[in-house]
Amino acid sequence: MSEVTTVRTPKGWQQRIRESRLGTLLVLAVTAAVVTGGAYLMDRPAAAAPGTTAVELSGLGGGAAPKIGSPAQDFTGTTVTGEKVSLSSYKGHPVWLTFGASWCAACVAEAPDIEAAYKKFESKGVVILSISISEDSAAVRDYVTRVGLTYPQIADPDTRIASAYRVYGIPAHFFIDSSGILRQIKTGGQSPEQMDAALTAISQ
Repeated sequence: MSEVTTVRTPKGWQQRIRESRLGTLLVLAVTAAVVTGGAYLMDRPAAAAPGTTAVELSGLGGGAAPKIGSPAQDFTGTTVTGEKVSLSSYKGHPVWLTFGASWCAACVAEAPDIEAAYKKFESKGVVILSISISEDSAAVRDYVTRVGLTYPQIADPDTRIASAYRVYGIPAHFFIDSSGILRQIKTGGQSPEQMDAALTAISQ
């Protein structure tokens, strides 16, 4: 009777990893990293996009990331004229929350159009609240005086408010209706027509 010889083929590195305990742990670790990374990216509604200037946040604020159709996160700040305000204090009014800075070229370019929109929609009860990132009150006050802006301005030197709203690039715009519900999030400079459309939508 002839003897049958079994030939064992060398295991590939992929198979050896799959069969080892260390390999199992490695696969689980990689999977966890991918899931965590995906969740992080989904938590960036205002991530830096073409036409925006990237900003460095000091840390994410408390609460969930802004979500269209949900209540906008409340915050408190002091305007450059010394008035303490909160988002909730404007309930009953449509609010355009705009994030920018005097060192952001796109923000400076659209500021006159925001001022014009403010004048146009002020009679409809629309509030435009500007948050200046990584600048102190003195710098913001000097800038708005030179440019001639009249809508309320809040300095956010430690990016506390920007972090709460996950603002990774400016200009960034959040349009909130009179009941405090976030209706639109837009990044990048907006044209006068885009501004009018967004403000009309939340002031109806």
